Formats: sequence, structure tokens, C-alpha cells
Amino acid sequence: MIVNDLDIDDIKAGLGDGSILLVDVREPHEFAAGHIPGAVSRPLSQFDPADLPNEPGKRIVLSCAAGVRSRRALEYAQSAGLDIDSHYAGGFKDWLMHGGPVAQD
Repeated sequence: MIVNDLDIDDIKAGLGDGSILLVDVREPHEFAAGHIPGAVSRPLSQFDPADLPNEPGKRIVLSCAAGVRSRRALEYAQSAGLDIDSHYAGGFKDWLMHGGPVAQD
């Protein structure tokens, strides 16, 4: 399995220039309580690689609370033949620790 561990600077840069689509694989209640602005929710408990959004020109980056579930989702995506290799290694906890903005919706 190919894994590209991204840090907060990579995530901020990619969200800032629109080059990444952040997919949050935490559960719906976690996402609703707070998430990285611009992230879309695809809970790991219902994860279907075929259901991942496709936005041309954007690289999908998976994220969770601390990098464990996003890594598992990477395995699922790669097993399904998708060209997805990146996740936010620190996840939402790292984002909060660095004072990143939080969205709720």
C-alpha cells in the first residue's frame, strides 16, 4: 500500500489553492460537532470507495480524528483500484491543536 502522510501545512496549502478535496471519514456525529472547513463527510462505517466525490483537478485526501481511520479508508480505496494515496496523518485533533478554523453544519 502506498501512503502519503500529509501534515497541517500540506492540508492548509491544498485547501487554500483548491488542489485537494478533503474527505472526512469520521462518523456523522463527529463531523457534525466540528470539521475542517471544506471537508466532505464519508463515514468509515459506511465507506464505499465508489461513493467518493470526483472533482476534476482535485486530489482526494482522507482525514479522520488522528490518522488511523483515514489510513484504513486508504486501504479500502486502493483495494478498489482507486488512485488515492494521501491522508492527513494528524487528523482533526492535529488541526484543533494548531488552532485551525472549525466548521459546523
